[in-house]
This record gives sequence, C-alpha cells and structure tokens, in this order.
Amino acid sequence: MSKRHRIRLALLCGGRSAEREVSLAGAREIERALDPNLYHVRRYDPALDLDRLIRDAPGLDMAFVLLHGRYGEDGCIQGLLDLIDLPYQCSGVLGSALAMDKHLAKVIYRDAGIPTPPWIYFPCRERIDPERVIDTLGLPLMVKPCTQGSSIGIKKVETRDGLGPGIEEACKWDDRVLIESYIEGQEITGGVLGTERIMPLPIVEITPDTKYQFFDYKAKYLAGASRETCPADIPRELTEEAQSLATKAHKALQLRAYSRTDMILTSMGKIFVLETNTIPGMTQTSLFPQAARAAGIPFNKLLDRLIDMTLDSAKARVHRQITGNI
Repeated sequence: MSKRHRIRLALLCGGRSAEREVSLAGAREIERALDPNLYHVRRYDPALDLDRLIRDAPGLDMAFVLLHGRYGEDGCIQGLLDLIDLPYQCSGVLGSALAMDKHLAKVIYRDAGIPTPPWIYFPCRERIDPERVIDTLGLPLMVKPCTQGSSIGIKKVETRDGLGPGIEEACKWDDRVLIESYIEGQEITGGVLGTERIMPLPIVEITPDTKYQFFDYKAKYLAGASRETCPADIPRELTEEAQSLATKAHKALQLRAYSRTDMILTSMGKIFVLETNTIPGMTQTSLFPQAARAAGIPFNKLLDRLIDMTLDSAKARVHRQITGNI
C-alpha cells in the first residue's frame, strides 16, 4: 500500500454490551497485527471516551469499529460516526440495525427467499401461551433475546416446562424475544468480503464438544470447547449453496465491506440461515479470519484490506459530492 502518511486510525473497542471482553481481546490482536509504519492507532472505549473521540475526529482518518452487540453492532455508533464524518470499516446504520434485530433479519431473509427456521416473536411485556408456541413450532425450541450476540441469553428448550424459564432468561437481556424451531444439523458459517465485488470466503464447519447443546457462549470462547474445520468437510455443491446464501443475506440486509452468516446444514442436505454478523470476531483464531486465511488472506492483510476499502469508499464519496453526483 502506498500512503503519504501513517493512517490515523481510531480503534473503537470495549463498549457497554455483554460482549465487552470479547471486543477488548480482539482489539489487542488487531493492534499487534497492524504495521506501526503504516498506522498510528489510538484506542477509544465508547463507554468512557466518546467526548474524546468527537474532539479528535478532525485529526483522524477513519475508525475501525470492533464493538460487538448493543451500541456497537446495532447502528448506534455508526450513526455517531456518520454525524462526525469519520469513515468506518463496517456496515452502516440501516444494515447494522437490521442484522442485529433477529426478528427483522428473519423477515428479510424470508422475503428474499432465504430459508430460515420458523419462528414466533413477541415483546416481553406480553403473555405467551406455551401451548400455542409448541403447537406452532414443536419441540425442541431455541429461545433468544432479539438483539444480543455471541449466543448470550439463548436457551435450548426441550420440554414444555422449560419454555417459561427460557423466556425468563431471554427477557433478562432484552425486552423482546424470538422463539425459533430447533433445527438439528451441522453448524456452519460463511463470510463474505468486498464492496463492489463481493467475495465469498471458504465455509467453516463448527463442532462443539458433546457437553454443549449448541454453539453457545462457552463453546464459542473457551479454548478447546469446539472444533473448527476450514474449509468445511462438506460436498462442493453444499459449500457453493452456503456461500450463495451468505452473499444473499449480506445483500438483502444492505450490508457492506464484510459479514459472516451462521447456518445449519441438516442431514438431508438442507441449509437454514440463522443470523448474520456485521462485525465478526477479529482475533486471529476467530471464524472470519480463519476463513480469510484459508482464502489466502493472512490476518494482517485482511485488516489492511478492510482499511483500504474504507478509505477508498470515503474518497469516492467526497468525489461524488464535489462533482454533484451524489
């Protein structure tokens, strides 16, 4: 990359969500991976440093948002960055908000012809009839807070008596709940990268230890709790279908730059899309960087590419404003 000065990069990490520690761990690895000859990195924790970020914005080139969950992945920080005219590497306000809301994302999947498990959605203030839920969706069920990440607050419900406690747990994390049919199968995930030309990455196959009912928070982040295979050991036609679905989800949700879509592959060869992550985990062993590495893009080059895409898009936007082609 040929740059006339070191890129002045604001690394936004920490935040106020339940995924704060995951964000901080990723930020440490990003700082280690970025070439200090190319980047001058300044850290900002939105839980503490928003006023400093706003003051410093005129002297910064861009922000790298590594905030997961609420106030980071839901469009809130993206709106602030738009207001202070600081480019950032992830999806914008609309796409971020849509992808973070599990119910709205599934509505969009359905309308785009993307298969997703059947579901029921309701606010926590409303009473729910367990019999109606089970009659509609069957058992087992997945009960999820509507706007949390990293499987926080999610419970697998296998009996009628477990539904109430599952809903109660989800309502600790959100004021809206999504109840979804449980689909038995292999967990897989597909990343995409790019702006004008979207590149699907190799599919990752995820196998949690048998003591976990699904790929929950502990299975995601405890060392050795899950086995991840990339490229996934599945037939080529299923790999291509999964990549196509990840690309369709990315486009349908109005996302940009990169995303990672989680899916279930059944024993009958059918793929269901569960959710799409707009700011995937970014440690060197996280799923998205693993897939990029399998595609020939090492971690530091992946970061370079995301940064270059951001700055190129910002330059193109300024050019359009100058020429009047907005």
